[in-house]
Amino acid sequence: MIKSMTGFGRSEISEGKRKISVEMKSVNHRYLEAGIKMPKKLNIFEARIRDLLKKYAQRGKIDIFITYEDLSETNVNLKYNRDIAAEYMDIFEQMASQFHLDNDMTVSALSRYPEVITTEEVKVDEEELWHFIEKAVCAACEQFVAARITEGEHLKKDLLDKLDNMAGLVDFIEARSPQIMKEYRGKLEQKVTELLGENPFDENKMAAEVILYADKICVDEETVRLRSHIVHAKSCLNEDGGIGRKLDFIAQEMNREANTILSKANDLEISNKAIDLKTEIEKVREQIQNIE
Repeated sequence: MIKSMTGFGRSEISEGKRKISVEMKSVNHRYLEAGIKMPKKLNIFEARIRDLLKKYAQRGKIDIFITYEDLSETNVNLKYNRDIAAEYMDIFEQMASQFHLDNDMTVSALSRYPEVITTEEVKVDEEELWHFIEKAVCAACEQFVAARITEGEHLKKDLLDKLDNMAGLVDFIEARSPQIMKEYRGKLEQKVTELLGENPFDENKMAAEVILYADKICVDEETVRLRSHIVHAKSCLNEDGGIGRKLDFIAQEMNREANTILSKANDLEISNKAIDLKTEIEKVREQIQNIE
C-alpha cells in the first residue's frame, strides 16, 4: 500500500491526575524532518520520540505538539533551609547589638526571606513517565499513519487512471507510426511522378529514401521503453514501504522518452499526442511528490 505524505493524528490519555495529549500533522518533504513542541520537563525524551517516529514514517515534514499536565498534590515539596535561616538570624543579632535595637524578627517574616523556604519538584520515575508518553505518541502515530494510508489510496487510484491514459496515448502513437510511412511513400511517389512525368523511376531509390525517412522518425524504442515504465510504475504502486523516490525516478525516465518522441515527430497528430503525454507525465510527477 502507498502512503501520502500529508496526514493528521491525535491522541489524549489520562491516568490518575496526569493527562497528556499528542497532536501531529505533516506536509511534503524530501526527507523525514520532525519538529517537536512540548513542555520543557519532557525535553529529556525528545530523542526517544524521534526514534519512535521513524518506525511510523520515512518522509515528510512532521510537526508534533505535546501538552502534559500533572495535577498531583505531591509533585512539589516545600523545603526549609535551616542553615540559611540561621545565617539571617546571626546577622539580625549582630545588627541589633551594633545599633542597640530590639531584634523583632518573627517566624513569618523570616520565612519570606530568599532561600529560607524553597520548593522543589518531586523526582519522578523517568521510565514510568516515558511509558505514559510512549503510549500517547504511539496512539497518535497510528491514527496519523491511517490517515496517510487513506489519502494514499486516493493517490493510487488517481495515478492508475493517469497511467492508463498514458498507455492509451502510447497505443495511438504506435498505431499511427506505420500509417505515417504509407502516407510519406504516397506523397513521395506523387512528387516523383510529377517531376519525371512518363519516365520510369527507380523503385530501389524510392525504398531507400523511405527507409531513411523511417529511421529518422521511428519511435519504436521510445514507445517500448515508455510502456515498460508505465508497467513498472503500476507495479510499484502495489509495493509496501516508501516508493515516492522510485516513482519520481520512473517519471523522469518517462519524460525523457516523451521528449524524444516529440523531437522525432514529423506528424501533427503524433506531436499533439506527445504533448498530451508530457502533460500527463507532469501531472503524475506532481502527484508523486505527495507519496512517502
